[in-house]
Amino acid sequence: MTDSQPELLIEAGRTEQQYWKDLWRYRELLYFLAWRDILVRYKQTFVGIAWALIRPFLTMVVFTVVFGNLAKLPSKDAPYPILVFAAMLPWQFFSNALGECSNSLISNANLISKVYFPRLIVPISAVTVSFVDFMISGMIMLGLMIWYNFVPSWQILTLPLFIFIAFAASMAVGLWLAALNVEYRDFRYIVPFIMQFGLYISPVGFSSSVVPEKWRLLYSLNPMVGVIDGFRWAIIGGDSQIYWPGFILSMGLVAFLLISGIWYFRKMERTFADVI
Repeated sequence: MTDSQPELLIEAGRTEQQYWKDLWRYRELLYFLAWRDILVRYKQTFVGIAWALIRPFLTMVVFTVVFGNLAKLPSKDAPYPILVFAAMLPWQFFSNALGECSNSLISNANLISKVYFPRLIVPISAVTVSFVDFMISGMIMLGLMIWYNFVPSWQILTLPLFIFIAFAASMAVGLWLAALNVEYRDFRYIVPFIMQFGLYISPVGFSSSVVPEKWRLLYSLNPMVGVIDGFRWAIIGGDSQIYWPGFILSMGLVAFLLISGIWYFRKMERTFADVI
């Protein structure tokens, strides 16, 4: 008698049918890719992981001086540094995620061209690395609250919801940029411009309430407007209000970009190994 050999089944389209199951099956690869990128980012740096604190803190100081002290823009019921940093948290997360996502497939070209796995794992791991920086930066917010004796209201309990929305927004735009950067390498130059330009057109250094009422709905076409307003509403509370028509518009845009981003990424995924 001979031992029975396991049956090997080759079926057209099987990979497509099992894609989302494979995404869960390869979850350990997601962990190792994210952990590798975290180690590489801070390896042989003088201050190490403190860079995740230094960058947003210095940006907050500049915006506080320019918009709070010089321009004298209103800050509602919160100290101006807290107003700014409540927006810096989601913006820094979004900005870092776009930078990491856009280059994630190119950076893992050798892996993608040699081994099969759901390619969606690569941009997800890039956003996860940025989320780690986001959590570290949250220490500054805690420090500011202690410094100014600022006690948040019950609305802080809704913060995980807005963190999830920020994660979705980062994934939505990141998937588009990751796929486009494989096909058109010009996007490596476009992404830094998008992040720099987006910082000034998003309500990071100021409250979105200073935007004239007639322009607020149009202004909310920037998906980060709704995310930032949500963070401020959750952290600051008090008189801080969400402009609900604009918030709903921003969330609808995030949902559209996420769904279309997954569709476009999956459409282009089969050509990544050849093009990259």
